[in-house]
Amino acid sequence: MRRPNLRHRIEYVAYRMAVGALRFAPERAALLFGEGLGWVGGAGFRGRWRTVNEHLRMAFPEKEAAWHRAVARASFRHLGRESVATFRLGRMDVGEVRRRTEVVGFDAMLEASAEGKGLIVVTGHMGNWEIGGASIAAHGIPVDVVAQRQRNPLFDADLVANRTRLGMTVIERGEAPKKVLRSLREGRAVGIVGDQNVRHGGVFVEFFGRPAATARGAALFALRTGSPIFIGMVKRMPGFPQRYQVTFERVDFEPSGDMDQDVLQLTEAHTRCLESRVREAPEQYFWQHRRWKTRPPVEG
Repeated sequence: MRRPNLRHRIEYVAYRMAVGALRFAPERAALLFGEGLGWVGGAGFRGRWRTVNEHLRMAFPEKEAAWHRAVARASFRHLGRESVATFRLGRMDVGEVRRRTEVVGFDAMLEASAEGKGLIVVTGHMGNWEIGGASIAAHGIPVDVVAQRQRNPLFDADLVANRTRLGMTVIERGEAPKKVLRSLREGRAVGIVGDQNVRHGGVFVEFFGRPAATARGAALFALRTGSPIFIGMVKRMPGFPQRYQVTFERVDFEPSGDMDQDVLQLTEAHTRCLESRVREAPEQYFWQHRRWKTRPPVEG
């Protein structure tokens, strides 16, 4: 871990004070406060608001402008609410995670896990992906999650400790090529976020009808090890106390033996599954991310 500087320490003190207040406040009040912060963020950061509206127009061109604006507002409120919910994970234990999650399709995960080839769980920025990873461990399958280290090493250490306490082992993204293969060979589940724009080394597959630069890692790991891929997506359920539905769906794929073509087609397959889940609750998706930033090379 990098040595923290003065700025890191000041940021961390402010973070701990905010987290402490949010963790011990009544749940309804804390989550509604988060919704309010999200609304303020959407109203105050007009550049980000324009990005979200643009993405919704691109993904749902058949919808009217009023629908785009309503979903955009809801997405900012959701982001604020789930940021607070993530901070409050520090109060939960494994039993609480089980009580807070309704899992769908987990029997298929258990059956695949029993084959001993490990599992790849591709997820996206929908609902609350931290709860999704914790639910896998809480329901009986050891899981490692591939994650990017945070810039602030104190905040990063706190996040890793929280994930570890809930049964997740963190694999730093730079170490993924070696450690993911080892985890799969040990029969573990590996969680990979599959909906982020990649600048280099990805493949272009359609996401909401537009080419999106997508990491090849999940498909490569699956093809090299024979591990099945599942889409694992989280949807926040209405009401209090806060609960989530976590849905697991196996991605059926028969490799042809042509590695490049198989990587492309398997990536297309899991991206289609992910898109179908986002369409169920678009207001809970992280449209703030510039998913289509990298464009395909211009063909001559």
